[in-house]
Amino acid sequence: MKIAIPVKDENLSFFTNAGHTPKFAVYTMAGAGMFKSFNLNEIKQNPRSDIDHENPEEHHVCNHSSDDAEHIAQHNKMGKVLNECDYIVVKTACKNTARSFTSEGIKIIKYNGDSFDATKILNELSSKFV
Repeated sequence: MKIAIPVKDENLSFFTNAGHTPKFAVYTMAGAGMFKSFNLNEIKQNPRSDIDHENPEEHHVCNHSSDDAEHIAQHNKMGKVLNECDYIVVKTACKNTARSFTSEGIKIIKYNGDSFDATKILNELSSKFV
């Protein structure tokens, strides 16, 4: 089972806005029950070209009332690059971001905790991955 989590960089610091994250860390879950573990497979660049990857905290306005095909296509790139994943962990995701994942069969798991450590977050949520 593969699980993606939005991260700021190779330090695996959780990025709360899934649609604007610079990167995605992809983990493989092994074991079951109390013996579950998460192994980092790879780190993928967010393929969107309509956001500032150098300054990801900068505010980007998503026009959700628009049916702008190019804007939606930018969001859809994320689902395509993670299409081998079973789950993605998010704190926030706009409707276009959520749709990009669910259209590829990726289940969204919401994280409401305070940690920014990707591995700790996965361990906190481990019972959600079935």
